[in-house]
Amino acid sequence: MSEPKIKKQPITIPEAKKILEKINLDQADQIQKRTIDYLSKFSKTTAENAKKLVEALMEKGLTEEEAVELVNSMPKSIEEIRVFAAGWKKFLPTATLQEILNTLKGVH
Repeated sequence: MSEPKIKKQPITIPEAKKILEKINLDQADQIQKRTIDYLSKFSKTTAENAKKLVEALMEKGLTEEEAVELVNSMPKSIEEIRVFAAGWKKFLPTATLQEILNTLKGVH
């Protein structure tokens, strides 16, 4: 019998928070409680908005992983986005960076 296939998909902090909020906190272990606490502190938008943002950023030419990184941190300037782009070893023209910034500012 073959092993079940596991699909890996990056999710945003707000999406992870929405998933873990379904857990009964009285039955959650310490790691789950700490994870929920972390996600609550660092979630910067709703799960629905995060999903829309990832899709919109992918339309601008970013990969899903890159879009998730940006949604998780919600940079507030072109310079902050450039730091991410440098880590991805990707050059993005200033016009594209401005479109990305406008997208991030527009949904949340």
